[in-house]
Amino acid sequence: MSDEQPEGELVVRVQPMPADLNSAGDVFGGWVMSQMDLGSSVLAVRRAQGGRVATVAVDAMHFVRPVRVGDLFNCYGRIVREGRTSVTIRVEAWVERQGTFDLEKVTQADFTFVALDKEGQPTPLPTESPE
Repeated sequence: MSDEQPEGELVVRVQPMPADLNSAGDVFGGWVMSQMDLGSSVLAVRRAQGGRVATVAVDAMHFVRPVRVGDLFNCYGRIVREGRTSVTIRVEAWVERQGTFDLEKVTQADFTFVALDKEGQPTPLPTESPE
């Protein structure tokens, strides 16, 4: 286990199941990516103050460790950039290994979302309310 720790807010915690495996016995990368997309959308929707958002880009995903059945899969997200209509969320995927509970980073990526109006067209992000 490394000294590195997750950065951001916990947005997904789920345990992969046997149906999520590829032929090598590891969890599909597509399953991992979809969980990261779901988790980052939590923060994007919150930033859009409940408005509609859509994923428009995913940057630089590199898988550094496998995810296995029995691992507890966790996604941590944080906003790293905002534009007029878009927000980029950095998502880190970590697993707690079954049996040892060691925390290991498996991948990270930046997910960019655009805020949409009722017609599905890009719209400015709401002004954040003062805290």
